Amino acid sequence: MCSSAMRQSCVFIIFIVLSIFIAGCNSESGTPVESPPPDVMVASVLSRSVRTWDEFNGRVRAIQTVELRPRVSGYINRIAYKEGSEVKPGDLLFVIDPRPYRDALHRAQAELERARSAASLAQSKTEHVHALFAKQAISREEFNGRKNDFNQTAAEVRAAKAAVATAKLNLNFTEVRAPIAGRVSRAYLTAGNLARADQSMLTTLVSQDPMYVYFDCDEHSFLRYKKFALKNDHENTIYSVRIGLADEEGFPHHGTVDFFDNQLNPATGTIRVRAVVPNPDRLLTPGLHARVQLQGSDELPVLLIDAKAILTDQDRKYVYVLGEGDKAFRRDITLGRQIDGLRIVQSGLDTTDKVVVIGAQKIFHNGMIVKPQHVAMETQATTPLLVP
Repeated sequence: MCSSAMRQSCVFIIFIVLSIFIAGCNSESGTPVESPPPDVMVASVLSRSVRTWDEFNGRVRAIQTVELRPRVSGYINRIAYKEGSEVKPGDLLFVIDPRPYRDALHRAQAELERARSAASLAQSKTEHVHALFAKQAISREEFNGRKNDFNQTAAEVRAAKAAVATAKLNLNFTEVRAPIAGRVSRAYLTAGNLARADQSMLTTLVSQDPMYVYFDCDEHSFLRYKKFALKNDHENTIYSVRIGLADEEGFPHHGTVDFFDNQLNPATGTIRVRAVVPNPDRLLTPGLHARVQLQGSDELPVLLIDAKAILTDQDRKYVYVLGEGDKAFRRDITLGRQIDGLRIVQSGLDTTDKVVVIGAQKIFHNGMIVKPQHVAMETQATTPLLVP
């Protein structure tokens, strides 16, 4: 009789032998289990006529910038504006002590009255000596002397009038007013400080609407724009621009180019360009960084694919294209610029190709069989395709 421990040992040995026998049979059969084809989404390459936009970096600048300096010297009596506010032309900003200039005006007016009185007396004497000279009662020398006295007093009247006009002008200059409409900065000199004529900076003033946006355009793009202008009406060619600030998505501000510089910078290979952009909401502030899109050409036929379909192999870009028998084949491509979530394909694809847009990571080798699901290319873009 075998003990229970021996029976358990025999059962375990028999189980091990059967397991080895079954594994050996499976290895001899040579029929490995294959995984099912991966599910992928494929979309047809888009063929569209689009207007391409070149992107640059720029800076916002005010069209008019004024450094306010006093035209007369004196101590500042009052600051008549709120710092950082918008002002209109003629609004009062600073008041310089007017008392010395008011006194100077009074002196000039008194001198004018004296000169007029002297001129009136000289005129009476001239008329009298003229009658005497006609009767040959006085000599020609005395007559010429009285006439010269009258001319001198008349000149003194004109000089006194000029002095009065200058005194009035200086008195008006004690009130510093805004020469343009715009936003005014802080007061650099406060009340009680001495402002020196044409030297002391009082404040600055910048216009608000519209604004300039300056940016540098590369040489190749510039030559393309010139060809575009020659193809169209050269004098009336309008280059559209779109502007986006650092915290904005997309390019919500629209304007036009009004200036290309007259020479290219050989050190950087760029040319300075200026755009005029309306600023009714005052979001564009001088000095801000601006992302600029400049209309690059007329509408051109291009091929477009979803950016998510693009894979990278070192420095090469490629996609998987659906072939016969639902096989995925690698295709190297050359890419152009991006247009709202879709990429322009310059070479490597044809209008009849179907590209794997989702699930390309599941394809492990060229020619692998996949299970495709057909979708539209537009639905894969992050934003709708923009055709300006």
